[in-house]
Amino acid sequence: MIPIRDDNPQIYTPYVTYGLIAMNAIVWATLQGFGSEAALGESICRLGLIPADLLGTLDSIDRQQPIPCRIDGQSDWITVLSSMFMHGSWMHILGNMWFLWIFGNNVEDAMGSVRFAIFYILSGVGAAAAQIVADPASPIPMVGASGAIGGVMGAYIILYPRVHVHLFVFLGFIVTTFAVPAVAMLGYWLLLQVVGGITSLGAQGGGVAFWAHLGGFIAGAILVFVFKDEARLAQHPYRGWKQQRHASDLWRKVDSRRDRRWH
Repeated sequence: MIPIRDDNPQIYTPYVTYGLIAMNAIVWATLQGFGSEAALGESICRLGLIPADLLGTLDSIDRQQPIPCRIDGQSDWITVLSSMFMHGSWMHILGNMWFLWIFGNNVEDAMGSVRFAIFYILSGVGAAAAQIVADPASPIPMVGASGAIGGVMGAYIILYPRVHVHLFVFLGFIVTTFAVPAVAMLGYWLLLQVVGGITSLGAQGGGVAFWAHLGGFIAGAILVFVFKDEARLAQHPYRGWKQQRHASDLWRKVDSRRDRRWH
């Protein structure tokens, strides 16, 4: 299932969401060489988050297993941040940026740009912490924005649980679209992360950082109560469980307020 859009009006311009997408794209182009083998490998090893290197748990590494990057126990804590802007492939970055595009604007709507920027970084830190706790001796570099975006999705499910998300679905030879409430779509995504995280325990080698996704989602679902702006959220017709019945009327009110604000 791939989300293609939601039925959620965008009230304010999501400057930070746009900026985050642009920053990830710039990093992918300049530091990771659009995924070219040499640049990709070097950037992931240098700027990715390696738990065993960061924590100095080198003695816990199974030396019979191949180590993808040089481990020297001198990794900088800045990799907790830099890893949020690294990706491992074209599909990785495109998928992450698409989810950020779908869900980020409305979460930024409810917080304001400055609060959303801080919220995003803290969600990414929560994601990194969860993955480190799950496997502190891992020599595998962790990269990707999906932990922080998991936080955005955690906030979205709290703020707009009843908003319908339109999905593109492959069912064998059948390709179709349908819409479900955000709580159903994001709840299903969360379930997949839980199952993936449990089955990945003790696994060797790389793969999906399920615990980072879970950690980011939980961090976002908690932090949203600190970072949401009630005045901004009150302008939103599709907030919370008590969704307004006459959304079209509220849409017109939103448009009217926007016109007065900017003209």
